[in-house]
Amino acid sequence: MKLFLIIGAILGFLAVAFGAFGAHGLEGRLSERALTNWGKAVDYQMFHTVAIVAVALLLGKFEGSSLFASSGWLFLAGIILFSGSLYIYALTGVKALAMITPIGGLAFLAGWVLLGIGAMKLV
Repeated sequence: MKLFLIIGAILGFLAVAFGAFGAHGLEGRLSERALTNWGKAVDYQMFHTVAIVAVALLLGKFEGSSLFASSGWLFLAGIILFSGSLYIYALTGVKALAMITPIGGLAFLAGWVLLGIGAMKLV
């Protein structure tokens, strides 16, 4: 639980910092498309940071749930792969990096599936 809370706090801080940097530091330096990609990366990072914090809270209440823990790790992997590749793509324009993005999206989807299955097992 504690580890996911710490990870969530760090990722939340970074999402806000990256969002501000994109809005103020990159405006006029990147194309509109690159800024849109940057914004999408920030949005998905923050959405899934909230999910990681939720996983931490669930693990505090339902210790030992491997489904919840696995969903948290998948959300983290998704942030790294999806948002990370979009950040780098926005800055560099290297299209090969954008090929990693869907793998992060799959990690997000798998995380949500495991979170849902874990919730159904509580009932």
